[in-house]
Parts: sequence; structure tokens; C-alpha cells
Amino acid sequence: MKPGSAKRDIQGDVGRLLAGRHHDPFAVLGCHPQGNGWSVRALLPAAAVAEVVIDGVHRPMERVPDTDLFTCDAIQATDPRYELRWRDAQGQWRQSPDPYHFGPTIGDLDLHLFAQGKHQHVYRILGAHCCEHEGVAGVRFATWAPNAQRVSVVGDFNRWHGLSHCMRSRGPSGVWELFVPGLRADEKYKFEVCDARGNLRLKADPYGNRFEMRPANAAVVCAPTQFPWTDQAWLAQRASWDWQHAPVSIYELHPGSWRRDGAGNFLNFREMATQLAEYILPLGFTHVELLPVTEHPLDDSWGYQTTGYFAPSQRFGSPDDFRYFVNLMHEHGIGVILDWVPAHFPKDDHALARFDGTALYEHADPRKGEHSDWGTLIFNYGRNEVRNFLLASANYWMEEFHLDGLRVDAVASMLYLDYSREAGEWEPNRYGGRENLEAIDFLRELNSLILGRHPGALMIAEESTAWPQVTRPAWVGGLGFSIKWNMGWMHDTLNYFSQDPVYRQYHHDQLTFGLMYAFSENFLLPFSHDEVVHGKKALLAKMPGDEWQRFANLRLLYAYMFTYPGAKLLFMGCELAEFDEWRHQGQLSWDLLRQGPHRGVQQVVADLNRLYRDEPSLHRRGFEYAGFEWIDCHDSTQSVLSYIRRDGDDFRLVVLNFTPVARTNYRIGVPRGGRYTEIFNSDSRFYGGSDVGNPPDIASETRAWMGRDDSLVLTLPPLGALILKLVEAD
Repeated sequence: MKPGSAKRDIQGDVGRLLAGRHHDPFAVLGCHPQGNGWSVRALLPAAAVAEVVIDGVHRPMERVPDTDLFTCDAIQATDPRYELRWRDAQGQWRQSPDPYHFGPTIGDLDLHLFAQGKHQHVYRILGAHCCEHEGVAGVRFATWAPNAQRVSVVGDFNRWHGLSHCMRSRGPSGVWELFVPGLRADEKYKFEVCDARGNLRLKADPYGNRFEMRPANAAVVCAPTQFPWTDQAWLAQRASWDWQHAPVSIYELHPGSWRRDGAGNFLNFREMATQLAEYILPLGFTHVELLPVTEHPLDDSWGYQTTGYFAPSQRFGSPDDFRYFVNLMHEHGIGVILDWVPAHFPKDDHALARFDGTALYEHADPRKGEHSDWGTLIFNYGRNEVRNFLLASANYWMEEFHLDGLRVDAVASMLYLDYSREAGEWEPNRYGGRENLEAIDFLRELNSLILGRHPGALMIAEESTAWPQVTRPAWVGGLGFSIKWNMGWMHDTLNYFSQDPVYRQYHHDQLTFGLMYAFSENFLLPFSHDEVVHGKKALLAKMPGDEWQRFANLRLLYAYMFTYPGAKLLFMGCELAEFDEWRHQGQLSWDLLRQGPHRGVQQVVADLNRLYRDEPSLHRRGFEYAGFEWIDCHDSTQSVLSYIRRDGDDFRLVVLNFTPVARTNYRIGVPRGGRYTEIFNSDSRFYGGSDVGNPPDIASETRAWMGRDDSLVLTLPPLGALILKLVEAD
């Protein structure tokens, strides 16, 4: 700075600085040339007196009258390395290096990639990071707020005073940054944003890695993780995993209500990991899928109104606690999938909404920017930095926590501009259509990124419409997901099972129609949390009939799901045959397992999972026409279905009786003559059934039936499912 310019600075730059509206505090603060020496300026709102310390020499600073600005002129030093020392109003002395004596911490390449939406690891740049800069340890803070007049980092370390640590603007990038020397992990912080109109906004860090326990919402500085991963063999095996020809059976889990401790509190991720692994292994599921554990302020949202896209919820522990959870699951051979929510975010003032006073992360136009029925905001997928935020979030969870996949929530709401909107409430795309072109491009880029960087991972779409090629590669016009939820099959199946068996013959097509499109996508069959809340009743309560029939129907339902083509998903508690809807405020009704029928349903799930995993014909062609073949789909009068699940020459027969009437002498055609045996009967007494079935050795007859040369005569149990295996061919 030129000598004699101090008066101009007080009136210009310093005036804006003191008013809290200067975009570049480094132009005023820090060390600046003055004549043959240096001048140091520091803004110290908490200071009564202040000094500059150079090589152990203390030089007093002068306060600019009526301000908290201190100056020290005519410092003679070749290399003015110094620290600031000041006494606060309580008489305590503090000393630290001057944050405004350090150069920028973010390189131009990082800023360029972020502006292009191509920085896969921008979470390592933005946010708060412990680091060493120019030989000094501290914390680098950075955030994106292109329309702000000023951004500061505030916390206990500066008494939450917005002028103590004003950040440096990095020009057109919209990024603000500041290195705070001497700061350490575990400090709480927020960003104070002075928007274009001069309004102050106190915002949580969009890239924060840890937050306070709700209802508090400050971010917490995290130390670099030193977690000792031991899942290298799992990750190596996953990289070559042929998931399309392998069993995929998912246990969907809400961490806050699966199980709680004796006092009714949430389990820590570490406690949960041990208990869950012990529970899951005997049940035979291949994966657990967690409802969102990304930080969120409201328990009632179940995590679907996310505010911390880079932070596991403090309800369940620290980021390393979550790493422990994933690592332990992998040690037990269980994959971990996270429910991830890029479709919308809440309007909470402390979070993403109008972050710098403008519609930054969201669309400004409410026709594109709001979900009125959810009370949430929609991301602006056409903005590079917003798209980069979401892409980096997905990559963060995969890389930092070794996850095995993401279930992407509410994909349909992203694809359609008129989703849940009346005429006049939405704006067509540039071609006049209802498709959200920016969201489509984002989803394709998302899937290409995650599946390209993480071989063997799964990207699962919760998509409820007939959008074509959801699970086909982007390069052939698809969205690029691995698997799509088969919502049509789920709705048809539950509607059918809710019918009194007397009337099921009139709804037979609800079971057969799904095979018309079953292989148009890689489908997953979901009985998820959404089907057991909001007055929809628990699965057991959906079943008609007396208590015995309800349990028999439920066992039959699960047998139908596990023998039908596609991957499987079952929400926690469904394996217990819960009477009541899911209650997120408590825990599952574990005491039900004291009752035989409930234990029987749990055992059915375990045995079906075992068969699904052990019998190649039940899983190897689950996404292919070659894996399924009808025996008879026309017996609506008796409400019986029979089909073959096949893997080449290896096959299993499935026969399902959807009425409470045992059917004797029921003949089905079989693809090959020989001796057959039951390998599963949902009516077994071990499950609480009536034990109607067949002898261990069932010989076929050379009698043409259903277009086949050979046939079997069976006894079909009431509301029962049979799986049969050829043990000796003729």
C-alpha cells in the first residue's frame, strides 16, 4: 500500500470493511508495504489493546478511533512474519498468527473445475478442513456464495462475531475462503452471509462433515480420518462382482427405529453394527439399505429432508462411527446401501435455502423450484456448481465410507416438470415437453460417475412411472441406473393380496400382467417403508381372513416375491409380521418373536433368502427372459399360478395356491420327467402352517399336460407356496 493512503482507506475500503460489506478484507487487513517498511492492520472486535509480535519483540498497535481496527506502522523487517497479541474485555491475553497474512489456499484449477461442474472431490476443497498452510497448522474454510457482499466464518473461537474472520472472495468463481491459523478440530462454526441487500444470514456449511445434535445446527470441524479400514478384500471382490447374475436381497432399515437402547435412546452406529450383523446373518440378506443418515433437522422426515449432504447424522455418532458400521458389515459379508436424496431439500433458514440471499441451490422460478405438496425446494440441475455439489456428495459417500451403492429417492419427481402439478403450474422445456432435461442430464452424469469410479456398486432408482430405459446405459439413451424399483408389481401384488380369496379369481391378471414388462428393466421388488405407513397398514394387516389366514397369506406373499424375477427388498419389521404400522418414534416390536406365528414368518424369510442365494435358478437369470417360464398362468378359477425359474438346464418349479382351500390331485406339466421333491412349503408346521404337502419323493407321469410331455400330480396347501426340485431325471 502506498504511503499517505491511510486516510483514503479509512473513508473507502476500511469504511466498507467496518460496515461488514467488503468482498476482499485482505486489501485492508494484514501486512502491507509502507515506505521502506510495513504496516499491519487487524480488525479485532473483542480486543481492548493489541500488539504485533515479531521475533519476540512486542510492538503496540493503535486503535483507529471509534472502531475495532488496530494499526501498527513503520515495521522494519525483511520478512515480516508476525503474530497478533491482544487482550480481551475480560483481561485475557490471546495470541495467534494473523489470518490475513496468508495467501490463498485454493488453486485456480480447483475453482475452474468447480465452475465447470466437474470437480469430483470438491468436498476436499469447500467446507472446513484441518491442514497446514505455509508451514502453519490451522483450518481452511471455504464456501460458495456468488451474490454475497461479505461472508465470514463465525464460531466460539471468535465469539460468533461476523467481523472477526471475514473471508476472501475468489472473484467470478463465487467462492469465499479463509485460513484460520491455530484452529483445531471439534470447533463449531457457521458462515455469516451478508447478502446483496445487506441482510445477514447465519448459515450452516453446505459441505460440513459433521454437525451438532439437533435442534442445534452448527457444523463441527473434523480432523482428517485415521480410521483403520479392514475391508480391502471385500472391495476387491466387489470390483469383479457380477451382480446381474447374483442374489441381491436388501433389508431396508431406519436406524432410528430398528432398535433402541434400554433408555429408549438411539443406538450409536457402532452398537448398531454389532447387533445388526448378528441379526442379519441368520436371515440371509445380502445388503442393508439405510434410510437417509445424511444430517437432517427433523426426525419426522425420516431423513428425507436433508440439510447435511456430506455428514452422517450426529443422532447416531461421528463420521468414524459410521465408517465402523460399514466396515463391520463388510467383515460379515453384508453390503451397505444408502438412501440418498437429490430431488429436493427443506426450506430451513439455516441450510441451503436462499443461501446467499438468492435462489442459489434452488430454481428461482417456483414452477421449477418448489414441491408444494412436500414443502421443499428443488435443486437447479442446470447450474454447474449445484450439479457439482450433488455429484460430489454422491462420490463422497462412496469413497469416504466405502458404500456399496446409493438408492436415489423420488427419481420420478426429477424427471417430469409437471410432477404433482396442475395445468399452469409448470413450464415446458425448450422443446415444449414435460421432461426435465437438466435433471435427465444430471442423472446420467451421476450414474456414469459412480458406476465408473466404483465398479460393482449399485445405483438404484426409486422411479414409479413408465419412463423408458431407466436401467439402460446413458450411451444408448438410458438413465444409466443399475436397478429400478418395480412399483407397478408392488402395487398390483398388494392389491391382489388384499382381496378376499373368494374374489381373487377376478383379479388374477394383477399377478400375470407384470411378466409383460418384467425384463424391460433390471427390476427390484420392493416392500418398503412407504407401504407400511400413513394409514396403509402393516403387511400382515393388509391380508384378509382370520388370524391363521393372514399369516398364511403373508408367508405366501414372501414366497411369491422371492421366486419372482428380480432383486428383493423388505423393510425392517416385515419379517416379524408386525401387526401395526411402522412407528419411527420407537423401535420394532421385538417381543412378537415370543409368539410362534411371528417366529414362523421370520423363519420363512430366512429360508427363502437361503434358497434364493443357494439355488442358481432362482437368481442367475433374474433380469432375463431366459430365467422365467410359465407352466400355467390361466387357472384364475382356482387362483393357482405355476411357473419355472431356470438357469439353463437347471430349474425349479413354483406352484402358488392363493385360496384357503387345499387342492388335491392338482396336475401340472413339467419340463422333464423324473423324481421331484419339495424344497420349500410355506404351509409347513415349522412356519405355523397346517402341514399340507407332498411326500418326499414325487414321481412324474408320462402324461401330456399343459403342452408338456410329462406331468406331476400334487397336493397344494391352502394359501401355500411350493418350490420343487428335480432330484433324478428319467
